[in-house]
This record gives sequence, structure tokens and C-alpha cells, in this order.
Amino acid sequence: MNILLWGACGRMGKNVAELVSEPHQIVCGVDLFPAPMPFPVYANAGEIKESPEVIIDFSSAQNLSERLNYCSDHKLPIVLAATGYTAQDETLIKNAAQKIAIFKTGNLSLGINLLQLLVKKTAEILGDGFDAEIIERHHNQKKDAPSGTAIMLAESINEGFGNNKKNIYGRHGLVGARGKNEIGIHAVRGGTIVGEHEVCFAGEDEIITISHSARSRKVFAAGALKAAAWLIKQPAGLYNMDDLFSEFI
Repeated sequence: MNILLWGACGRMGKNVAELVSEPHQIVCGVDLFPAPMPFPVYANAGEIKESPEVIIDFSSAQNLSERLNYCSDHKLPIVLAATGYTAQDETLIKNAAQKIAIFKTGNLSLGINLLQLLVKKTAEILGDGFDAEIIERHHNQKKDAPSGTAIMLAESINEGFGNNKKNIYGRHGLVGARGKNEIGIHAVRGGTIVGEHEVCFAGEDEIITISHSARSRKVFAAGALKAAAWLIKQPAGLYNMDDLFSEFI
């Protein structure tokens, strides 16, 4: 692949650049604040001289229309790895997907997305004889709780249970016996933990635990490269990790 890396000089852009190896290469990048990189970096799309085959976007939700317009004009697939899109942005993405291939997901870790599939299937098999609890751990600078990934996992578990559960965010005080319609979600914050998610299915005399631990942000960069290699072969449309995994299930 000849890759155009949007948000090339940011933390995630640098992680992607470190992971790319032959036969793939980053031919150029775009960043609002260009910095020295092993490839040309431009401040905007109008300066691009190279001919990329796919775009990996680790910038931000801002100026989304610039990226989508560039992709549409050049018939290029794009992996959208940013988050925080507005309802208007989502409409732009859906409209652009009628012309180009777009890959969009809230978490690019292959492991987390596999975990999502596993917990849904586990809930389907175990049924209401088991209680599901989620524990997520992140660094002490994370501002939101619980994590978006924990909520994503809870949604998958609930689907497996038949969509008859509700999320309970932590417990404190005399809360009484645990309700059968609960999915407990608990947030831990400390140190420099990149991200850990553990799902516990507790039944009569047995416990099943499924977990994922991200040891560095490179797991998200690796997922983006995997998605780009898959997306480049697809026709126009809006895709996510479920579509990528469908080839292996």
C-alpha cells in the first residue's frame, strides 16, 4: 500500500509511521502542524503531490469535509480512526460512503473487537444463569468514565442476553441483592495504564473471565494498518470491524 497518513505528526500518527514496513510505505502525510518525518508532510490537502492508494486518518473530527472531499475527488478509500463526530459529520460520512470505501470504528484494537464478539457469544450460550460484570482500567489522566469501550462491551453482552439488561455504573452503600437484569460496569483509574477491560460471567459455582490488555498505543496503529489493507480491496460503502472479522468467522 501507498499510504497517506492524516494527522501524521500526532501521537498516533507517529505510532503508525513506526509500524509501517515493506511492501507498504507512507508516501506523504497531512498535519495542521507539520513536523519533520521520514516522508513529506503538508499543512493541507491542496499541497499533496504524491499518489496514495489509501488514507489512514488519525487526526480529529474537525475539518472532516476536507478529508472526505479529497477522497471522493481522488476515489480513495479512507480509514477513519478519529472519534467525536457530530450528527452532521455522520451524515457526511454516510453520503461519502456511496462513492468511496470508508472504514469507521470506535476502537481499532483487533483484540478489543474480538473480545466484543466473544462476550456476545458467551452471553448467548450461558443465558440468564450467569451474571455479567465489566471492569475497565485506564491511566489517571482519562477524563471520562466508564470508557467508551466498556459501554460497547456492555451493549454486546446485552445483545447476547436478548436486550433485557440495564447498565449499573458502580455500586455504593446498601444497594440490596444484585438484580438479574443488571450488567455491572466499574471504572479504575491510576498510573499510566493504557487500557484494560475484563468481563466476568459469574454463575453457580463457576466463573468465566475474558479480558484484554493494551500495553501500548501501537495496538491501535496495527489495527489501522490491518483495516487499510482490507479496505483497499472493497467497493464503495461504510465498513467496520464486524465486516473485517466476517472473513474469518
